[in-house]
Amino acid sequence: MEEFLNRCEQSGDSAYSALRSLLERLEDPTTRTDARIFLSELHKRFNSKEASERCLQTYHFQIQEIYLEQYEGFQKRKKLIMMVIPSIFVPEDWSFTFYEGLNRHPDSIFKDKTVSELGCGNGWISIAIAEKWSPLKVYGLDINPRAVKISWINLYLNALDDNGQPIYDGEKKTLLDRVEFYESDLLSYCIDNHIELERIVGCIPQILNPNPDAMSKIITENASEEFLHSLSNYCALQGFVEDQFGLGLIARAVEEGISVIKPLGIMIFNMGGRPGQAVCKRLFERRGLRVNKLWQTKVLQAADTDISALVEIEKSGPHRFEFFMGLAGDQPICARTAWAYAESGGRISHALSVYSCQIRQPNQVKKIFEFLKNGLSDIRSSLDLSFEDDSVADEKIPFLAYLANVLKDLSFFPYEPPAGSRRFRSLIARFMRTYHHIPLTADNVVVFPSRSVAIESALRLLSPRLAVVDEQLSRYLPREWLTTLDIETETGENSEEVIAVIEAPRQSDLMVELIKKLRPEVVVTGMAQFESVTSSSFEHLLDTTRDIGSRLFLDISDQFELSSLPSSNGVFKYLARNPLPPHATIVCSLLKNQVYTDLEVAFVISEEKEMFRALCKTVELLQGSTAIISQYYYGCLFHELLSFQLADRRPPSQREGEKTSATEVNGFSSSTIQIFDDAELSINESDDSSLIHMDIDQSFLPITTPVKAAIFESFARQNITESETDVTCGIRQLASSTYGYPSDSNTEFVYADCPVALFTKLVLCCVQEGGTLCFPTGTSGNYVSAAKFLKAKIASIPTNAEAGYKLTEKTLTAALESVNKPWIYISGPTINPTGLLYSNEEITELLSVCAKFGARVILDTSFSGVETNSKGFAGWNLEATLKKLSSANPNFCVSLLGGLFFKMLSSGLKFGFLLINEPSLVDVFHSFAGLSKPHSTIKYTVKKLLDLAEQKSGNLLEAIAEQTEILGSRYKQLKQTLESSGWEVLEAQSGVSVLAKPSAYLGKTVTINKDDSSLEIKLDDINVREAMLSSTGLCINSASWTRIPGYCRFTIALEDSDFNRALDCITKFKSLFGN
Repeated sequence: MEEFLNRCEQSGDSAYSALRSLLERLEDPTTRTDARIFLSELHKRFNSKEASERCLQTYHFQIQEIYLEQYEGFQKRKKLIMMVIPSIFVPEDWSFTFYEGLNRHPDSIFKDKTVSELGCGNGWISIAIAEKWSPLKVYGLDINPRAVKISWINLYLNALDDNGQPIYDGEKKTLLDRVEFYESDLLSYCIDNHIELERIVGCIPQILNPNPDAMSKIITENASEEFLHSLSNYCALQGFVEDQFGLGLIARAVEEGISVIKPLGIMIFNMGGRPGQAVCKRLFERRGLRVNKLWQTKVLQAADTDISALVEIEKSGPHRFEFFMGLAGDQPICARTAWAYAESGGRISHALSVYSCQIRQPNQVKKIFEFLKNGLSDIRSSLDLSFEDDSVADEKIPFLAYLANVLKDLSFFPYEPPAGSRRFRSLIARFMRTYHHIPLTADNVVVFPSRSVAIESALRLLSPRLAVVDEQLSRYLPREWLTTLDIETETGENSEEVIAVIEAPRQSDLMVELIKKLRPEVVVTGMAQFESVTSSSFEHLLDTTRDIGSRLFLDISDQFELSSLPSSNGVFKYLARNPLPPHATIVCSLLKNQVYTDLEVAFVISEEKEMFRALCKTVELLQGSTAIISQYYYGCLFHELLSFQLADRRPPSQREGEKTSATEVNGFSSSTIQIFDDAELSINESDDSSLIHMDIDQSFLPITTPVKAAIFESFARQNITESETDVTCGIRQLASSTYGYPSDSNTEFVYADCPVALFTKLVLCCVQEGGTLCFPTGTSGNYVSAAKFLKAKIASIPTNAEAGYKLTEKTLTAALESVNKPWIYISGPTINPTGLLYSNEEITELLSVCAKFGARVILDTSFSGVETNSKGFAGWNLEATLKKLSSANPNFCVSLLGGLFFKMLSSGLKFGFLLINEPSLVDVFHSFAGLSKPHSTIKYTVKKLLDLAEQKSGNLLEAIAEQTEILGSRYKQLKQTLESSGWEVLEAQSGVSVLAKPSAYLGKTVTINKDDSSLEIKLDDINVREAMLSSTGLCINSASWTRIPGYCRFTIALEDSDFNRALDCITKFKSLFGN
């Protein structure tokens, strides 16, 4: 005994060394009994309070008695014997209050549960939990290695009696069976050892003055006592927004707890109320936890604690901390007042609360935080999963989990048909089958960005002489359609007359009367709520429109409910019994979500194959496609409503046959059919299709981390301000710094889901002004087809091989000599699809020619930004040129069309912008309503990326540089494969397209498979596309699309495995037809 005490007396380190030797004896079964008896003798020697205090001062350790229960009738032991040393926390008000909070739970809270205590100190709470509630296992964790050793000593002190014999409980177990202690930075031990917990408790201190350098020291048992004591406070900043309130450590503990706790688990934490109760509670709620305050009291602020750091925080912001004057004070005072009061000799206190928390929707919340660990920790400060309305939480949290899963598991956004994601369309069809017994399939559903776009697109597809439109649906149609009085003109194949739209009230009897009198070719209407209850009004509309050969588009948006208990209506009742007639189409807008009032997607239902195909092609030409993230959002809602239901449980609906065929109603014009036939649009694929797409302007390269972070943060945030979605400043800077495009207060900035939608509106402006749209040979085939579809006057400007199929001053001048009111389309700096670049000098010459003829110029930069082989290209600076030319000819103007698709390589994220400097053109542009504008989350994402680019963020610039390098390597690989397979490749400098001529195959007679039969064809630069597709499964564009005789187009921004498969397909094509 004396030898032991002499060692302890030398220093704190010597005392700890002696205690560690004693622990080794306790751990050895052969010496355990004697070691425990020795501890009993030691306790008896210092059993009074005075002796215990003297022992701490003299021998650097102390043995205390902690009483667990004070009331009569408690059957278990009422006190624990605990040892402490100066380098670990001594049990105090914080931990006692915490234990009182634990006592507020029912006795079953820890029974047979796996528990972890964070910051266990000397282990008394872990041992008390095991003693009182008989858990399966308690893991006491602390970052201080000395605390862990002392905790083990205390475990033996209480697991064995004074004679060194085990103390068994009612289940014949000792505390040694139930408790273990480990050195661990918060929950790292459980995470590393894959231990799932059912209860997590933590009495974790708040740090009033975080020191970022505190954790840089090496954590060892041999560190100084002062450092080890401060280590128990975790002095370092934790990287959370809560750091400013001293709560960063607790925030990290909660997030680590989410990762290891079981779905129905409970976390219980002690929280000092200095930051304010609202801040403390929000720490849990914004991470998706439901919070219950178990217990609250007040404790005196330690006299040696400096709160001046909190005073400084109050100076720099509106937040006020909460203190009280003494223990009896009931009115909170701020940190500055508390500091002044304490400096004058007063005692200040603060609240101390115990919170019990459970994860709201645990599986989804776990997925969200698992995703955030993958290099996206910065988003944690933006995440907000607190909701006052449960219905909002039930919608948003599953989507965030789904989005996290998509962004985590998918390295790229896969190809989706322009008519809508196959999965999304299938979910809509399944919802209609399950809830309304309407037997639809994905091939009855076409997705549009919005209802207004769907209606306008349908009217442009059918080009009726006269349409009657419900007055509630006509407000987004072009102004000219609503104002023309020309409703008598007969429709002809070459008619360029505008569609005349007559507005009608939303009441079926009045609508039917108008239809009978006016006999329109198309009717677009919704239904009043009182008329939608039964099917009679709908049937009346069907019969009336069928009788006069009119197409009917019925809007059911107001009646459609995304709910597990949707109300039925007359339309659905009818469709459950009868097929949708060929002349009828259903339109529905999805806008009734709980979270985003402006997030819209629309779908159109048709059971007529020709109408379905025509709508698919129309949306591709006029819109490109619908934003995939928006489809993900509503797809998640549909999935939630379907996931709990058993598949194929109900018998298929029995429907009656339809009375008439589609040939009896107004069809498509022959010119429209011809445009569709000539345009190389997407191929309708089956669910199990394995086609490889080298025929679309989309990137399938890995989604960069900055893009993933920006997308997720845009949905994770709440209460986003208007300034955080205002992209105008960033777009203005982009246009100026990249192209030298001038803008001022009169410049109109227009945004859309993608550049295609903006381009089609410009085409309509050209038509409205009576202009002629001039395309250079070697222009995107889809753009040319869209212009034809919109009945624009088109002129082709020849280009030649010597100039690399670029426009030149000479060819442009010659072409414009004979054109009235020219509109010139120029793709640049990167020319799509040739991949060449216009230099600043070349574009200046072209614009000078355009100005001479007073042309409107569409300068399309949406394919630019990825220069892979651009040595000598110095970029554009058009400011001086444009100002000079505009002042010389007032009719001349340049509209800048663009997107971030290539500039940021933001695969899956579509966004288009348009800058117009001509006021008269702005007025014409806005006369065409129905533009599908990007949702606020998309604008937030775009602004985030623009800001990162402006700040020259290393992560973003490195990611762009890496992918640009990949594209450069891809170009070389593809060029080599094509040339070795008999293709002549046109040299490219930029973009994702490569043009090549199938020289070795032209004129050869080959046999291909088509529609389950063999077909013999003579290969040319157009049918080579079909031959390549049918023989290898590779989709490319032919010379019909590129408009350059002989040359086909291949895109290179594919996913790695698809790109390698594409190279194999080219080689396979050579082996089949190259000999």
